[in-house]
Amino acid sequence: MKPRKRFGQHFLHDPGVLKKIIEAINPARDDVVVEIGPGEGALTRPLLERLDRLTAIEIDRDLAAALAGEFPAEKLSVVVADALDFHAFPEGVRVVGNLPYNISTPILFHLAHYAERVRDMHFMLQEEVVDRMVAKHSTPDYGRLSVMLQTRFAMTKLFSVSPGAFRPPPKVHSAVVRLVPLKEKMPCDEALFEKIVREAFSARRKTLRNALPLAPADYDELGLDPKLRPENLAPEDYVRITQRIKSRAAR
Repeated sequence: MKPRKRFGQHFLHDPGVLKKIIEAINPARDDVVVEIGPGEGALTRPLLERLDRLTAIEIDRDLAAALAGEFPAEKLSVVVADALDFHAFPEGVRVVGNLPYNISTPILFHLAHYAERVRDMHFMLQEEVVDRMVAKHSTPDYGRLSVMLQTRFAMTKLFSVSPGAFRPPPKVHSAVVRLVPLKEKMPCDEALFEKIVREAFSARRKTLRNALPLAPADYDELGLDPKLRPENLAPEDYVRITQRIKSRAAR
């Protein structure tokens, strides 16, 4: 089928890359797996060789119909939906996919809310996005995405993929990343945490004094220099800031 630009479709076809992805996932027969954006089914087929059952979320009705017609319903359940509207992630689910590059960041933020239900996730993404996901603080790639995901997942960049592995070739290089939820739940108000991180990085060139709602005494208590910038703080610093602001509001 002809890739549709409005869905950001780039169909993976390289058998060597597909083999490496399957090896990285290493699915067991009874695993509960959800695939996001199966497209033409290049990853779906080798997954189904190893799985009893698979759920695939596909926004393109034509692609969804083609896949549904190829496999029995008890083997492959195709959900025609936008991944951002999908919420039925069962406990212990493994999520995989070649994510549409035009909405990959919103999808990652969406999935972060289900970290407690997830066993692990393996995604093909734009390499630049993967580099931002795993970036350390005080480096150029570090930002809001880094903080939001690193407080919920341990992440590993597995390997890079050249544009020629796709049809049509994207203008960027890609990479496969593994996300494994952290064992301990985030020890702060998640909604407040997200608000603070979002506000901080919307003013990332400002100093902390001008980017965060903290008083001088807060900086002393937290051991932070108000002259630093948001990109200089580690993810755990944002957790501590959230705890501080929450406790101050409760007084």
